[in-house]
Amino acid sequence: MTDRERFLRVHAYQPVDRGVYGAWTNAWPETVACWKKEGYDPAGEPIFPADEFLWRGNWFYPNPPFERQLVKDEGATVLFVNEEGILMRERKDNPQSSMPQFVKFPVATREEFRQFYAARMRPDLAARIGPDYARKLGALRSRTGPLVIGSDRWGGFFGGLRAMLGVEPLSLLFYDDPALIEEMMDAVADFIIAVMGRILEHTDVDCYCFWEDMAFKTGPLVDPAMFRRLALPRYKRVIEFIKSHGVARVALDSDGDINSLIPLWMDAGIDILYPFEVQCGMDVVAVRRRFGKQLRMWFGIDKRALTRDHAVIDAELERVRPVVAEGGYVAGLDHGVPPDVSFANYCYYAERLRTIL
Repeated sequence: MTDRERFLRVHAYQPVDRGVYGAWTNAWPETVACWKKEGYDPAGEPIFPADEFLWRGNWFYPNPPFERQLVKDEGATVLFVNEEGILMRERKDNPQSSMPQFVKFPVATREEFRQFYAARMRPDLAARIGPDYARKLGALRSRTGPLVIGSDRWGGFFGGLRAMLGVEPLSLLFYDDPALIEEMMDAVADFIIAVMGRILEHTDVDCYCFWEDMAFKTGPLVDPAMFRRLALPRYKRVIEFIKSHGVARVALDSDGDINSLIPLWMDAGIDILYPFEVQCGMDVVAVRRRFGKQLRMWFGIDKRALTRDHAVIDAELERVRPVVAEGGYVAGLDHGVPPDVSFANYCYYAERLRTIL
């Protein structure tokens, strides 16, 4: 059974030779540095032979990208404009893992939004994928792993707007100017449909992923009822288009406590949610019990268990075993692997996970 066949059958609740090996979640750079001291060789045999995922997540960013521009060297930090047009402050010692400070976003007004979208959000595959995009996409038809296309930070009806305005200005705009919110959401929907429509002229796709990240530890960043009223018609329009063009599954990525948002996303036609952060109260077993098999899930294994002893790791894997057995679930950690997870514990987790798949 190929990795693609297994992926599709797991999500269809059909018999498989084993579960999907989706264990590897990116380790922080500091984690990798610690693991090297414990004997980890990044160039050696993989810790866990994860199934092949052909993940394409960079085709939806602003294009042409903004020129990276150093504004000020502040000693321990730097102030610069990144490729998305965000003025941000970042630490020099661990820029990949630390949370930057977002100082200013590229859009603040209706006119700036219209200019931004007209200039940088055109569905030009030659610019986004390369001049030989037709050949590259066509070659993907012979794949043996699933093709998963994610629009990352620019493909969501909260996340895509947040990338332009920032969280606080966006949150206020829902109340101050809902008409502008709707105009922005329509633009995001049009953009996703245009890009995916052109991609699907050259290859088939197994899964499309929205990106939202619209919740924190205790709940969403926007009122769920308000978000449903504004976003649901746009989700439906995008999802109906994508599925009508042969995409089997649509997924959505949001950190935090998303319990109150799940009904909205299911009503929109979302098939898969992830990553189910346990420290935010998300429990894949409870979610399956509440919503049934219509909702598929990825990840949701508590990464914090890996900082403790083997008995705790075993107990955490036993907790998700029933969902693995039911299907419609890709087991894996609920976010990146922090440096307090030892290499020995990660290896133990990876080996034990294989026994329940």
